[in-house]
Amino acid sequence: QVQLVESGGGLVQAGGSLRLSCAASGRTVSSYAMGWVRQAPGKVREFVTGISWAGGSTYYADSVKGRFTISRDNAKNTVCLQMNSLKPEDTAVYYCAARRSTIVPAIAARYDYWGQGTQVTVSS
Repeated sequence: QVQLVESGGGLVQAGGSLRLSCAASGRTVSSYAMGWVRQAPGKVREFVTGISWAGGSTYYADSVKGRFTISRDNAKNTVCLQMNSLKPEDTAVYYCAARRSTIVPAIAARYDYWGQGTQVTVSS
């Protein structure tokens, strides 16, 4: 089993930045694809970004391309999401997710392990 714990959420003004972190425990996630998924009130969970097990491949939803950056440190069993130029529509609960796969899922439902989520609120 893999346990994921997110941190770093909060309230920020539009145009600001936040950095989310995800700490994994239970098993090393060096062989897992990792991702971030978000869910806004009244909406389904949507894929935000994913990264391959070695960090060589990254994928982003069109809505965040050029603003968000995902990274991972397998030695520390962590994944981070740097979010810049935040917009009110980025407001959501952000979940760290993992799947033991060489392929990075670009669909939220294809991840097997989830954190408890961290709230990100962007004010206008």
